[in-house]
Amino acid sequence: MVLRHRLAQLVTLVVLVGAWELATRLAEEPFFPRPSVIVKNMRELWLSGPPSQLLLTENVSEDIVPSLTRLLGGWAIAAVIGISVGIALGRIGWLVDFVGPLLHFLRAVPPPALLPVFIVILGLSTTMQLAVIAFGVIWPILLNTIDGARSVEGTQVDTARVFRVSPLRRLFGVVLPAASPKIFAGLRISLSLALILMVISELIGTTDGLGRALEDAKGEFSIADMWAVVVLLGILGYVLNALLLAVEHRVLRWHRASRALQSEQG
Repeated sequence: MVLRHRLAQLVTLVVLVGAWELATRLAEEPFFPRPSVIVKNMRELWLSGPPSQLLLTENVSEDIVPSLTRLLGGWAIAAVIGISVGIALGRIGWLVDFVGPLLHFLRAVPPPALLPVFIVILGLSTTMQLAVIAFGVIWPILLNTIDGARSVEGTQVDTARVFRVSPLRRLFGVVLPAASPKIFAGLRISLSLALILMVISELIGTTDGLGRALEDAKGEFSIADMWAVVVLLGILGYVLNALLLAVEHRVLRWHRASRALQSEQG
């Protein structure tokens, strides 16, 4: 069943790319190059290096590595803060009611609108880019963690107290496992947002990264290079999401087994 599903996905991808190739050949539109041309430019930009460097060019260290570092760094900062604060707020009912309006106000502010503020405070630096990414992606993690922590069944916590389980063991043995499905949902949403904000943060005042490469291609009217960066961003987003789904699948194996058992009993 899994092999058939993967095969269907592959066939769909081949058909779509083939249709794209045919449409762009017929249209001959300069702003929409053929996929074969885009792939050729991607190879020249990032995969035309010497065999001793695994065919990787210097552009990999100038474009891809800095962007991945900022993306994962900002996302990790948001994950640590969002999960920690979310668990605390979710387990202290009156506190989340008290700070709830402030959280929803900050969440409503578009992160790109705060870019000038971050530049003034932190300057044109990697710290500024990390701050923009972390601020923009923390809200799905934080709010999902709060919701997950508040949904923990009271009988589970009460049972742990009866058996005199320490607060730290209750946190890691009861609260976090029960809240983890919603935490992972927030992590998946925030990872997609991190990719978008990474590009936005690199459009101003940076000398490396995929955002900078995209801006340079636009300034030089290199349409094929611009599309190469866009396609690479899509590939990176897909790969990172697939890796996170694989981690989630392994970590939440117990959750799926529990739901399957409940459905059988029901």
